[in-house]
Amino acid sequence: MKRFHLVVLTLFALVWMSGCSTPQPRHTDNICSILDEYPDWYTYAKNSEERWGTPIHIQMAFVYQESRFVDDARPARQYLLGVIPWFRPSSAYGYAQAQDPVWKEYKAEAAMMGADRDEMDDALDFIGWYNDKSSQRLGLKKWDAKRLYLAYHEGHGGYKRKTYLKKPWLVKISKKVANQSWRFKKQLAQCEHRFKRKSWFNIFG
Repeated sequence: MKRFHLVVLTLFALVWMSGCSTPQPRHTDNICSILDEYPDWYTYAKNSEERWGTPIHIQMAFVYQESRFVDDARPARQYLLGVIPWFRPSSAYGYAQAQDPVWKEYKAEAAMMGADRDEMDDALDFIGWYNDKSSQRLGLKKWDAKRLYLAYHEGHGGYKRKTYLKKPWLVKISKKVANQSWRFKKQLAQCEHRFKRKSWFNIFG
């Protein structure tokens, strides 16, 4: 009987945890559609922008590239001998695909208590914080999505050493991030007034 109760509790916990997951937006290529589904994300992005200086459209382009707005995204597992599930290539996790060491640094320096990589408010704040570090350490402009992304991917030391020059695939992706940020910027210009109003109401809600 005890074993039966343990099985039931385990199943209940799994169902409960799966229910807490935030579904991926239906239309990830359109920021207006994304924010229609999750208007709080505008508030989170705006808060990050005001705290750290990275524009909303660039923050969201980073999330688009890193996880396609999947809250518990991880790198795919590698397979030993092509069939045996093996380790993941990195500890990257969540919306922003932050890795364990840099997430630990962020939590120690700037994160709110209880910050999680699978929560959008924390992920966007992390992106803003990291880009602020890139600006301070590397002199990058906070509206330069391409170079910010290269520093985000390679780390500040790697960016200084220009390791991305040996990775043409990464340079190509950084251009895609810049283009996506530009698309998001144009889209947001058409609908931001709606979310500004909702964000204002949320303050008094």
